[in-house]
Amino acid sequence: MSNSTESNSYSTDNYGDYYNYNEDSAAPCNNGNVRDFGQVFLPTLYSMVFIVGFIGNGLVAYVLIKYRHRSNMTDVCLLNLAMSDLLFLISLPFWAHYAAMNQWTFGNFMCKAVTSFYMLGFYGSIFFMTLMTVDRYVVIVHAHASLFSQHHSAKAGVGLAGFMWLLSLMASLPIMIFSEEKKESNGSTCKPEYPPDAYWRQFSYIELIILGLILPLSVMLFCYSSIIPTLYHMRSQKKHKAIRLILVLIIVFFVFWTPYNVVTFLYLLHHTGHLQSCEWQQNLGLSMQWVETIAFSHCCLNPIIYAFVGQKFRRLVVKALKQSFPVCFKMLTTELSERRSSVYSRSSEISTTRIM
Repeated sequence: MSNSTESNSYSTDNYGDYYNYNEDSAAPCNNGNVRDFGQVFLPTLYSMVFIVGFIGNGLVAYVLIKYRHRSNMTDVCLLNLAMSDLLFLISLPFWAHYAAMNQWTFGNFMCKAVTSFYMLGFYGSIFFMTLMTVDRYVVIVHAHASLFSQHHSAKAGVGLAGFMWLLSLMASLPIMIFSEEKKESNGSTCKPEYPPDAYWRQFSYIELIILGLILPLSVMLFCYSSIIPTLYHMRSQKKHKAIRLILVLIIVFFVFWTPYNVVTFLYLLHHTGHLQSCEWQQNLGLSMQWVETIAFSHCCLNPIIYAFVGQKFRRLVVKALKQSFPVCFKMLTTELSERRSSVYSRSSEISTTRIM
């Protein structure tokens, strides 16, 4: 495997396949066009996603922590979802540098640390979205037997959040253990160095597909198949808005991450002896760059969804900004008042002129 932009070999050694040759064939594949495309395309995209996503998720985390005394189970999940996205985003500047320089320059410790941030953020996002769905299912469909009552929901949420982080750690461990810096003739790489047998490599692909798509999708389809009919018979507008926010979050997640899981499945076929031609390797390399870009940009969307769908979140953001930057808001309010007065005055003049 060559030392290209294997930035996301964290989970499946995918970037190594962008530029390597078919190890089972005699002749190497020329994947230079994939490498050149990645060196220009990936650093730019990763940088943009990092800046937008870090600002947005940082604001979400700040607001939810500032008003944690009002939190319920959903808010605890949303806070941990934002923290998962922030962990994921922390890894992107390192992968951007790796892609641009075409070698890993941060050492073995940072290779493991950055890979761990990505994996924990990735699985954390999935598990907390699944937990939010299960919570809504219990509260709405089995309200009379709910463990997450208003009195205990925040405490239960903290305990379950800890359990979700533990599950994320366990799911991430194989990649975290095998990822390491490797010195090669033309530089250093940071990717999982699996044992010679194919077991752990294939296990990583299968784990990613099952935990990243099949399991959460199955749980969510089951829960919402019961939630939607139950809500149909309710007249609570508040519950409808809460479920709408979570439903939008989940739909957007799967729209952005499903292509990545599909290409990951194709890589699994590649490593099991199928799709071995050079053309397939090149196509998979370019496809992975595109679908990873789509998947990574998802980190920027959750805060936007909160702002447009969640009315409670909008109110809390405005309140937090007013308290944190009172001078700016006072100046803005004054300017808006002056503009309203000016518009009102001009409209009055026009009306008077027309009458006369």
